[in-house]
Parts: sequence; C-alpha cells; structure tokens
Amino acid sequence: MANVTEALNGLLKGDGALCAAVVDSNSGMMLGGAGSGVDLELASAGNTEVVRSKLKTMKSLGLADNIEDILITLGKQYHIIRPIPSKPGIFIYLVLDRAKANLAMARRSCQESEAAIAF
Repeated sequence: MANVTEALNGLLKGDGALCAAVVDSNSGMMLGGAGSGVDLELASAGNTEVVRSKLKTMKSLGLADNIEDILITLGKQYHIIRPIPSKPGIFIYLVLDRAKANLAMARRSCQESEAAIAF
C-alpha cells in the first residue's frame, strides 16, 4: 500500500488539490486516502454508484468503450473520477478547489498516477 499512499500524496501536490482516494468499485471501499475536506469513506461509496451507473448506461446503449474519466463540476470544487484500466474495478478519486486548481494538470496527474498504483 506504500505506493498507493505515495501516489495519493503526489496528487495532493497539485494546485488546489484537497483530497484523493483509491477506490474499489466492486465493493465501494476506499483502499487508500489522503487529504481533507471531504468524508472520503462516504465519497468512495457514493462515487462507486456513479461509476456503476455509467457502466450500466454504456452497456444499455451498446457502447463498446471505456471510461477515461468522469468530471463532476460543483460551484466551488471539481471532482475527478478516473478508472485505472490496468486494474479493473479500481478508480482514482480527486477533489480540487475550483478557484485554485488547473483542471488539465489535475487530469494529467491522475493519468500519471495510474502507473504508480500497485497492490
């Protein structure tokens, strides 16, 4: 789990990063978390439902594709959900302060963190 912690701490170095987690969407459980500002246990379970719902909708539509990321834009925050293709069922969840964050850089950081996360 050390590399999960290192990857999450790396994500928190980005401008505006508040907290981050690695989540198992099969169980809804958080595998690792860092930072503050959001109840990561509750957010992990809730965002598992977001991922499951999107996958179900894609299947219903006959879309043979993968989710690259899901962006939820709130008034004061961005929430990025990024499934890890090499680890089915696992996703990165990153919360950003919208006033301070660079969304493009945060998305890139999530992408780069995928390789560092191993179990």
